[in-house]
Amino acid sequence: MVTRRHLTQAARWVAALVILLAALEAEAGADGFGPFPVRNFQPFQLLFLGMFGDRAAVVGKGALDVRVELAETNTVFNEQSAGVTARVKAEELRTGLYLRYGLLDRLEVGIEIPLLYRYRGFLGGAITATERATTGLSPARHALKGTGFAFNLSRDGQTLFAGGDGDLGLGDITLISKYQILSQSTQVPTVAVRFAVKVPSGDSSNVFGSGHADVGLGLAVERSLDTRWILYGNVNGIFPTGTVSGLTVQPAVSALAAAEYLWSPAASFVAQFDYYSSPFHGTGTEILDNGVTAATVGFNYRLRKNLLWQVYGIENLDFITGSAADFTLSTLVTYRFGS
Repeated sequence: MVTRRHLTQAARWVAALVILLAALEAEAGADGFGPFPVRNFQPFQLLFLGMFGDRAAVVGKGALDVRVELAETNTVFNEQSAGVTARVKAEELRTGLYLRYGLLDRLEVGIEIPLLYRYRGFLGGAITATERATTGLSPARHALKGTGFAFNLSRDGQTLFAGGDGDLGLGDITLISKYQILSQSTQVPTVAVRFAVKVPSGDSSNVFGSGHADVGLGLAVERSLDTRWILYGNVNGIFPTGTVSGLTVQPAVSALAAAEYLWSPAASFVAQFDYYSSPFHGTGTEILDNGVTAATVGFNYRLRKNLLWQVYGIENLDFITGSAADFTLSTLVTYRFGS
């Protein structure tokens, strides 16, 4: 459960990050692409507002970004405990359309519209081969090796979440804004505050939405170290409302730390660490109650002056066990209208 102590600790980490970035000496000229817009793709925790990774700098007045993202997530759970039965072996393709507009010099607003498709998928074979060649087949994947598709979680004989092979639907729409309060100088990093609202547009009966609105507040910082390296940090507080499948929910925290290396003016590589606490609590299953830690790596490549292509992969780090999606592979294309 996220308590006031947890939120206080998160605030201390934010303060420490800002102080650290401010203390680092920087040279002018580094202009990166930012951290990857990752979120918690675990299908049950994805029901809540996900304040995706973002940089502190805004797009600028009059600029319009149109971004299309395809994220394929492979998830395998097999939990049998007192009162809880969970059998999940599925992939979910999340297609997101994101529009971002520079309303003022320091203020941008945006909207994200997701479409979700749940099915057997295609990543399972490659993941199985990789596990067998390295750490060995995971217990959940081994237990469900003869199962083509499964998506069911029940407690005390009552089904909490269930979905079918081939389910397709609109997810919850997100409205988000960002205001840049500081620009980088020798004393301070670039700093921005973020605000987001999730609209309950997804079908909760098919596990495409929570059925309720969520609100989020966040802080983004970035600091150019020299002409090649840029550091990024995000911390967000998520405040869900209502109940989900009869389960009570609580505030949650997400955070990321990322480093970007500029290979050239058109290409860069990014590595980042992501953490998410869970909005669920006291359900009796690790899948819902536990948070998620993950590592993300990928590259950015500017195809044309206003056209950006990005590819990244997310691997569960298992610092917190039993709750994360197995692997996510994503590609994005962003076109910017205006300067």
